[in-house]
Amino acid sequence: MKKKYEGVIVLNAQGREETVEDMISRVGKEMEAEGVKLEQIDQIGKRDFAYESQHRRSGFYVNYHFEADPSAIDKLRSRLSLMDEVHLQHYQRL
Repeated sequence: MKKKYEGVIVLNAQGREETVEDMISRVGKEMEAEGVKLEQIDQIGKRDFAYESQHRRSGFYVNYHFEADPSAIDKLRSRLSLMDEVHLQHYQRL
């Protein structure tokens, strides 16, 4: 049974030649490849971290609203952790 989720993904845009839009769409495609149905994507924007994280001081926050099976979240987390663009990710059920 599919449930609604919200995922906050922090992208590492520092030193990247591609645009943030390209990174957002690539992450969305990776999510859809795991069986996720994207409903809405909100760009929160670039924010400074409270403390330095992996030698980075800021990241570009994106909020993904989607519907997925609960088992897909672990697969999604593993798949996105392999992407260089994804710095942090957090998911919660709505």
